[in-house]
Amino acid sequence: MKSPAYLRQTILDLEESRIRQVANAGMGRSDVLAFWFGESDEVTPEVVRQAAIDSLHQGETFYAHNLGLPELRQSVAGYMSGLHGPIGMDRIAITSGGVNALMLAFQALVDAGDGVVAVTPVWPNLTAQPKVLGAHVQCVSLRPEAGEWVLDMAALKSAVTGSTRVLVLNAPNNPTGWTLSRQEQQAILTHCRQTGTWILADEVYERLYYEPTLNACAPSFLDIATPDDRLVVVHSFSKSFLMTGWRLGWLVMPAAMTPSIGKLIEFNTSCAPVFAQRAAAAALLHNQDITPRVVAHLKRCRDTLVPLLKTLPGVQVAPARGGMYAFFRLEGHPDSLQTAKRLVAEAGLGLAPGEAFAPEAAGWLRWCFASKDLGRLAQGVGRLKDWLAKNSLGSDPN
Repeated sequence: MKSPAYLRQTILDLEESRIRQVANAGMGRSDVLAFWFGESDEVTPEVVRQAAIDSLHQGETFYAHNLGLPELRQSVAGYMSGLHGPIGMDRIAITSGGVNALMLAFQALVDAGDGVVAVTPVWPNLTAQPKVLGAHVQCVSLRPEAGEWVLDMAALKSAVTGSTRVLVLNAPNNPTGWTLSRQEQQAILTHCRQTGTWILADEVYERLYYEPTLNACAPSFLDIATPDDRLVVVHSFSKSFLMTGWRLGWLVMPAAMTPSIGKLIEFNTSCAPVFAQRAAAAALLHNQDITPRVVAHLKRCRDTLVPLLKTLPGVQVAPARGGMYAFFRLEGHPDSLQTAKRLVAEAGLGLAPGEAFAPEAAGWLRWCFASKDLGRLAQGVGRLKDWLAKNSLGSDPN
């Protein structure tokens, strides 16, 4: 089909999600074990759903403040303060999902022609969004070592210069599970202060962290930055509160930036739905009942899946320190998109192709292990094992 000539070339050049390509090939098939999307198969807790039902019964079907219900913003500020020290509600904006929060941040910070540096592999939205706005995106790749991905700090510092408007970081990382150390964060913050570069930190997986810490979350830039630093942190209710379909997130930013984000929200979505915000408030109120249980279960999922994957021939994988994914290399199968499509068609196993996250991740596959049934993970490994037995290494045809 010929593309409409009146569309922007930047939009025409956007690539279709490779994850969706695989999922579309398997959706509607009851025999497929689907682990391709980044979400748990567990429903939102009842106390959260009930708060939304109560809101609708009370007739809360009208517009809300652009920045979110004041009481929810205050609750978010209190929640974040408990994790990272004092954060006022004047630094908080409620958004229609984490991806909306990211887009709002880019719209506030990036002009056409600006330079953006992103650490990859990463969820493709983080590199596509600045491209939509006309920015030039330079990628700095993590480096795999024995199945674990690590950051080349020298390469990152070399890429981030005085002409770099925004540095985009997602840690804990989707898909690799890579997590920044406190020392790395401090080095990055110091460097970006010198270059005048904004840090856009996607920290939506900070509570899904499996290393022992005092505050039960991954290291955050909010722990070391000042309120006026050029730092914007993106969060979401999706992962830690099992609320992916609710499309609700938030931004933490310098207070002086908040009114401008309010204006942008007006021109994007106007506001998040009130009933969804009431649900989010209930999630925060009951977070000590919800999130620790979610994290403990996900750790069991990780510790079930990764050892099983390690028993398979040609598989290279390391346990993720954070997030909800096992990211593994399948030796002899360099085209991960083709491999993922074949696994759906031939094994009834739905995984995400590594090249969806970066060219350097071709040959890798992402397995979302957020399954309420641990046996389902074992069943999936069994299907992969059988498929590998029928397809010797190096036999990944086009």
